[in-house]
Amino acid sequence: MSVPSVSADWPAFAYDDWADTAETLHLWTQVVGKVRMALTPPVNHWWHVPLYVSARGLTTSPIPVDGRGVEIVFDFLGDELRIICSDGRQETVALRPISVAQFYREAMAALGRVGVEAHIWTTPCEIEGAIPFEADEVHRSYDPEAARRFWRVLVQADRVMKAFRARFIGKASPVHFFWGSFDLAVTRFSGRRAPRHPGSPLAPASVSVEAYSHEVSSCGFWPGAPGIAPMFYAYAYPDPAGFAGARVLPGAARWDTGLGEFVLAYEDVRTAHDPDGALMAFFQSTYEAAADLASWPRAELERSLAAGGEQ
Repeated sequence: MSVPSVSADWPAFAYDDWADTAETLHLWTQVVGKVRMALTPPVNHWWHVPLYVSARGLTTSPIPVDGRGVEIVFDFLGDELRIICSDGRQETVALRPISVAQFYREAMAALGRVGVEAHIWTTPCEIEGAIPFEADEVHRSYDPEAARRFWRVLVQADRVMKAFRARFIGKASPVHFFWGSFDLAVTRFSGRRAPRHPGSPLAPASVSVEAYSHEVSSCGFWPGAPGIAPMFYAYAYPDPAGFAGARVLPGAARWDTGLGEFVLAYEDVRTAHDPDGALMAFFQSTYEAAADLASWPRAELERSLAAGGEQ
């Protein structure tokens, strides 16, 4: 029996190894994400809200501010938050072990120095027992190497998810990082309206109703939680009949009743002979199960791979 080869591009990664840093970074991304949301014109399905994986970390992409473009970047290679303006002005905040409250003060002050004023709701989203940013002296752990490892995982997931997205010519979201749920996601749409979403315990109903206004098949990466290993996931809304019992790939993938979605452990992808192939099989097979059971017009929505559609 051959031993699996572990790609150096897919680093070992366990949530419990960086839990304190993860909690702090999650809240820091919410500060920056809320600034983007406050200053960016609203886009369908909340697509004006997320961050994006970049060559150095996570970025807002350019935000329109008074005729300028302003980009806020978590630079995990340089250990700093960078505020870059199209008029040449720049500011930085060092990423180091400081409280959420101090990060909030320093980030907003740095924005003020480049002429950006953003009024945000300072209570974190989708977190139980949330502490307003300005009062949070509890979360203050930051290990730069742990943050870089997380980002390197995101780089790999983002790369495969973009290749998967390229197979679809129907409406699809960007590959984006939602700072509320702290996950990387990409979503395909059938083009049909969906029944009104019932909402989530941790988010206002209006958020879910807008996000799931149309029928979707979605997949992504979640770094886990205390006692829960990092995983890739896939779900559909609404769930077509028989979806939970569908046979999907690879063999390590399974239906999680509690989450109501298919999951594949990050470790199973990392240690596969072909990590990219295993992950692509998971995304493709779960999508096909959802699309076939819900009778999506697949011929109209998919790029023909046989015709050389995938580059």
